[in-house]
Amino acid sequence: MGRVQLEDFVAGYLGGAASVIVGHPLDTVKARLQAGHGYGSTFNCILKIYRNENVSGFFKGMSFPLASIAIYNSVTFGVFSNAQRFISQYRNTSRTHPPDFLDLTFASILAGCVSVVIGGPVDLVKIKLQMQTQTASSDIMALNQNTSLHGYQTSYKGPIHCVNCILRKEGFMGMYRGAGAMLLRDIPGYCLYFIPYIYLSEWLKLEHHTTPGALSVWLAGGIAGAISWGTATPMDVVKSRLQADSLYNRKYKGVKDCITQSYCNEGIQVFFRGITVNAIRGFPMSAAMFLTYELSLQALKASKESN
Repeated sequence: MGRVQLEDFVAGYLGGAASVIVGHPLDTVKARLQAGHGYGSTFNCILKIYRNENVSGFFKGMSFPLASIAIYNSVTFGVFSNAQRFISQYRNTSRTHPPDFLDLTFASILAGCVSVVIGGPVDLVKIKLQMQTQTASSDIMALNQNTSLHGYQTSYKGPIHCVNCILRKEGFMGMYRGAGAMLLRDIPGYCLYFIPYIYLSEWLKLEHHTTPGALSVWLAGGIAGAISWGTATPMDVVKSRLQADSLYNRKYKGVKDCITQSYCNEGIQVFFRGITVNAIRGFPMSAAMFLTYELSLQALKASKESN
């Protein structure tokens, strides 16, 4: 059956770090549009963040995902690559180029499931920190209406303080708020992420080349990211709203209730809020991720062979 290749995990870690640096500013805009109020259009949201919080406002909560999403991406890419290889060997399809569609689908579904287990808490803390200006105002209103909640801090000092607050108030399961919506987002999302990338990179590969070049990888990764994030937007909206929901001013009971309330109050268009930002940021973010992943993987394998 073969052994697990650790190079995939290391390359995935480096790719994840690159994607966070490139994509976090627009990710902040996306989170504010989906879970915040009063921002209007994407351009208006960017202007408001810049005017009220300067450039630093776009990088709120970045330290935590930079450290953690790199690990999360490492596991996701490592699981996908090794699972696809094992499944192909088991089904005797490992020699097909490009890889078999069914093999890629199974590996993508497994990667999507694993991503929620690791990425759920990471995403929750990131959203909480990004929404600091939103949650603070709503929590203050809740405090004014409930005098028994004196002493509750309405803002987080950083990711560790945020984690401690969630664990203290909601317990371990509180770290997985919105995990159901994330699962519904990530399983189809990763299928529309890895599969288009594999086939596009093969299609864009230069003639007489055995592996895709840097430009092919960059372009295929960017297109796959735009497709995946664009189509994942409706469930991403639900996930963001559930995760941004204030502890003391809670609006949603779960995924179904969030969908129902959002639709009744704001119409079908609410589920496409931030789709432009998602698609736009999906390209450079994923292009950087796949390019760094592939180049790192090549370097690691070359170093291993030379030793």
